[in-house]
Amino acid sequence: MMFSLAGRVALVTGAGRGMGFGVAQALAEQGAALVVNDIDAGRAREAAGELSARGHRALGLACDVTDRAAIDRMLMLVEEGLGPVDILVNNAGLPAGWQADNLKFAQSRPEHWQRYVELNLYGVMQMTQAVLPGMIARGHGRVVIVSSESWRMGTDMGLAAYAASKAGAIGFMRQLAAETGRQGVTVNAVSLGTMNNWEGSEALAARINPVPRAGSPRDVGAACAYLASDEASWVTGQLLPLNGGSLMA
Repeated sequence: MMFSLAGRVALVTGAGRGMGFGVAQALAEQGAALVVNDIDAGRAREAAGELSARGHRALGLACDVTDRAAIDRMLMLVEEGLGPVDILVNNAGLPAGWQADNLKFAQSRPEHWQRYVELNLYGVMQMTQAVLPGMIARGHGRVVIVSSESWRMGTDMGLAAYAASKAGAIGFMRQLAAETGRQGVTVNAVSLGTMNNWEGSEALAARINPVPRAGSPRDVGAACAYLASDEASWVTGQLLPLNGGSLMA
């Protein structure tokens, strides 16, 4: 193992499929016991079952990360089944393009903005606050936020509200890192460029990236495994861009 997470309990939100499952798989391969969270109970159980079938310790639990009472109930089950959470990866979020026609901001409505902010920002804050006191009490914790390069790169794709929610999560990450670093808790983020989870992504990435391919769940998982490890204990308040070199500033 490059970054041993043996003895650690990791909770990955939105991990029933896609990028989240890629992160969960990477952490499990480094020895962590995994809590696979998803809003869909079936997806959570299925993903955890797949990890268990590969010889990893995994628990699949459904929870809406914007519901603090539901979060607290989930964490009670985690403590009973695996122990306290050492690593939190905030991956759950409302994706870009959730609005079927990618409405430009002038045509969007407040309920569109609210859904992005509730999940992509408040959901991150709710989950983090729920596990943070325990991390501080034990003198160790790792919090990783999965964000998007949309927060710093303008595009004509109707992403204003989405980007605002992601920018808020980055600001939260940096301020929280300043609060918790002396207490053994690091807080970082990964910022994703063009990923291979939509049709046409590979062609776009080949055109704009110095590394001519789209990113994969494996890329995201490897980055999160590093930030979750003891080898990254001197890294906090940082944003790790995963964009194939398309943004180098």
